[in-house]
Amino acid sequence: MEKVLGIGGLFFKSKDPQALARWYLDHLGIDLVPSDYETPPWHQQSGDTLFAPFDEDTDYFGPDQQQWMVNFRVRDLDAMVAQLRSAGIEVKVDPQEYPNGRFARIYDPEGNPVELWQRKVRS
Repeated sequence: MEKVLGIGGLFFKSKDPQALARWYLDHLGIDLVPSDYETPPWHQQSGDTLFAPFDEDTDYFGPDQQQWMVNFRVRDLDAMVAQLRSAGIEVKVDPQEYPNGRFARIYDPEGNPVELWQRKVRS
C-alpha cells in the first residue's frame, strides 16, 4: 500500500491571516509562507507525528465549537514556556509527566489551542 510521507501543510481560516502568521513567526519560530516558489518554506525537524481524530464531544481542544488543535514538538519545554511568558503569553503547563513526555497549552490571538510537547527521551 502506498502511504503519505507526512503532513504537507496545516490550513485553517483566520480573521487576520497576516497578523496571525506573524504571531506564529514571532513566538514559535514558524516561517511565513513564501511569496514565491524559489524561497523554501518552513522546514520542520523530522520526528513523531500523531494523526488522531477525537470523539466529537471532546472538550480537550477547548470550547465546544473548536474543531482542531495543533501540537508542536519542542526541544526544551521549560525554555519555550519562559520565552512565551516573557512575551506576555499565558501558558498552562500540565504538571503531570506522561510516558511520552511533557505538555503545555497556549492559545493564539484568535483563540485557537496550541499544544506544546517535549518528547520524553527514551534510553
